Amino acid sequence: MNLVPPPDSDELLVVVGPTASGKSALAIALAERFGGEVVNADSVQIYTHFDVGSGKPSLEERSKVPHHLFDALDPLDAIDAGRYAQMADQVIADVRNRGRVPIVCGGTFLWVLALTHGLAELPAGDATVRARHAEEAERHGREALHARLALVDPKTAARLSPNDFVRVSRALEVYELSGRPLSELHEAHQFAHPRHRARLVGVAWSKEELAERISRRTRAFLASGWVDEVRSLVERGYRDARAMSSVGYKQVLDFIEGRLAENELVEAIDRATRVFARRQRTWLRDRQVLWLEGRDLEL
Repeated sequence: MNLVPPPDSDELLVVVGPTASGKSALAIALAERFGGEVVNADSVQIYTHFDVGSGKPSLEERSKVPHHLFDALDPLDAIDAGRYAQMADQVIADVRNRGRVPIVCGGTFLWVLALTHGLAELPAGDATVRARHAEEAERHGREALHARLALVDPKTAARLSPNDFVRVSRALEVYELSGRPLSELHEAHQFAHPRHRARLVGVAWSKEELAERISRRTRAFLASGWVDEVRSLVERGYRDARAMSSVGYKQVLDFIEGRLAENELVEAIDRATRVFARRQRTWLRDRQVLWLEGRDLEL
């Protein structure tokens, strides 16, 4: 950890990296070293009840240093990157006012961008448009909605899963209301004006090492009751919660509902997680990140 110098008083330390790389452990270690508190930037861990499969820090881990914006919302509550940035701003200010060091940690990189650089101005949401998209997805399948997005905004479609209805619908909504692709609006904004002076830190693993960590984590989560957790979420009325379409949760739900055989479950989760990790690595490729070698950290 000595490779990470203490942050300046106005500098925001942000732990990033692909899934399963050890972000939470690194954030806790840095918080212990600098007198810090961890601020979540993960779009699944922010919800209650989504615990096992999100890799949410355990109660024991959270007892080491204060954690914020974990279990902060009901799974049916809506949140976007803009609302997240406002919530995180308040937490960061409070942590600093108490003389502590905020350490942001998470793999939802649009949230990290929104917090550190703001977002492009986009048209407000339209409930009528979203209802039409929901009807279209119900009638023709989510893949059809994604294919329509690919025709008008191929860049955004390429980074979104067809099963991510909320984001696919929002991207289509932006195009339909503004006449401009979401990717074009983001490129015009270029995230050029920092809201926080941030330093990004991550844990580096080879592709093969990360794949092995992903595989071990999948098996550990399943052994810890992931399937039962998803069954409980469905019973609580959260089957259609946004977080249920996230990597891993979708595959477990497919298994529970008979679309995936038991002997296919582990590989399906591993495969989807590796694809997600690859997208995260692509996002980080052009960012300035202080990479720490994972094999030297014992994470």
